[in-house]
Amino acid sequence: MGNVNQKPQQNSQTLQQIEEEESASSTFTCEICIEPVTLPNKKFKNSNRCVHPFCTDCMIKYIQVKLEDNVSDIKCPALTCDHSLEPLSCRPKIAHQLFDKWCDVLCESAVLGLDRVYCPNRDCSALVINECGGGGNLKRCVCPNCKKPFCFRCKVPWHAGYRCEESGEMRDRNDVAFGVLSERNQWMRCPVCRHCVELVKGCAIVKCRCGIEFCYKCGKKVDHHWCNCRRSSTFCMWIFHLCIVILVLWPFFLLFTAITRKSHH
Repeated sequence: MGNVNQKPQQNSQTLQQIEEEESASSTFTCEICIEPVTLPNKKFKNSNRCVHPFCTDCMIKYIQVKLEDNVSDIKCPALTCDHSLEPLSCRPKIAHQLFDKWCDVLCESAVLGLDRVYCPNRDCSALVINECGGGGNLKRCVCPNCKKPFCFRCKVPWHAGYRCEESGEMRDRNDVAFGVLSERNQWMRCPVCRHCVELVKGCAIVKCRCGIEFCYKCGKKVDHHWCNCRRSSTFCMWIFHLCIVILVLWPFFLLFTAITRKSHH
């Protein structure tokens, strides 16, 4: 435990010795621009990690160039130094816009590889991450910042009642209002002509005015008044009815077996 605490103390003592030596001289030469700097407070300091003869102006330009290349982990420009620049220690020396951009680049690198999208609302543009999974199946989302719904797949405001393939088409207020009403009432669209059909009651296989029959549950075109989405449920119903028939006929079967045995005796 003693050895663990000695190393940072040695580093801090070394940095203090460097600062005392630097304070004795009123000038230093920046290793980036190779210009003499007469003000000691212009020397850039990377918190307690490292201290090098770099002027503040050159370091600001260095950070700006790195952020334009979307580099989040900005290394110290010294050739023999492997330390990274500390954003919080650089904050008092750089502009607020530059620091905000640095934070944005750090966030981008932190969520790199995750399924993410920016809110399509122009007044928001918040970064939204898919934490629910599902990949390309995720569609309707609500921005946690502006609370407005949008489509995660096609990255546009929510197109109620319309498919993602139709989201790019120009629509007036009536189309938007009809789409919201269609989604609220859960109307299905014909897979061929795309007209909305409402099922009040009756069979799930409906016939559109264009003559196409489709399933109101899954929205797929059907042949011979039958849909594959009903196959599993129908098969389970057949098994259930078969079990009931067996249970009803089983006592009669036992009775018939007993009578047959007695007749043989």
